[in-house]
Amino acid sequence: MNTEHIVIQGVNKIFKTPDSEVIALKDINLVIPQGQFVCLLGPSGCGKSTLLNAAAGFALPSSGSITANGKLVTGPGPDRGMVFQEYALFPWMTVEQNIKFGLEIKGLSSAESETIVSNLLQKLGLSEFRKRFPKDLSGGMRQRVAIARVLALDSPIMLMDEPFGALDALTRRNLQDELLRIWAELAKTVIFVTHSIEEAIYLADRIVVMTYRPGTVKRDVLVNLPRLRDPASADFNALKRELGQLVMEEQQRHHNSEILAAAVD
Repeated sequence: MNTEHIVIQGVNKIFKTPDSEVIALKDINLVIPQGQFVCLLGPSGCGKSTLLNAAAGFALPSSGSITANGKLVTGPGPDRGMVFQEYALFPWMTVEQNIKFGLEIKGLSSAESETIVSNLLQKLGLSEFRKRFPKDLSGGMRQRVAIARVLALDSPIMLMDEPFGALDALTRRNLQDELLRIWAELAKTVIFVTHSIEEAIYLADRIVVMTYRPGTVKRDVLVNLPRLRDPASADFNALKRELGQLVMEEQQRHHNSEILAAAVD
């Protein structure tokens, strides 16, 4: 459990346009042990998704480095599975075909793929939907399929970009519990982006609060609450108030910067 699974060292990310440049990330340093569940929390524009995409290898840092499993991240890899908010399923494939797609690329036999897919369909409550197409599923079911597709590849690291953000409250809580069950059972390392303070406290071992642009680490908080967590408990709400204050400070800074920019214009 103490093995360094992801190491983010001195990471900066600058987006350049013909007229200007935007510093999205500035001097990010994080060490994430194997099996830890980490939430990135902060207002829009703080670079949460940019950092996650850098860890996935989709948008490499302008400077600094990210290593996963002891190897430098230079692009996407099978050791890091990505779950997006918008599901990213192939609409012309059935549920089982979507889950099986990556296994076929890996060259697994049909029998091996079928065993893995059937186990995941059962684990995620999707067995009766295996022949359905994404358009026939609810948002929660589509996200279950997206999670199953990542789990099928058996990536030790799961990167999740607000995967439950568009779901209703009940479906969201059900999938949070499902994710926690899978995480505990399979010992995955998870980096999970969210805007929701309550979601971060409910899920995470550790919450990294980020500042508004440029995104830096404002506070790195260990969540020492027993699982399963009760959002109505005094300890839960004390932490919620503490994190809420940190996030509100950054939202106010964002608001003030917009007022200043408008005044300058």
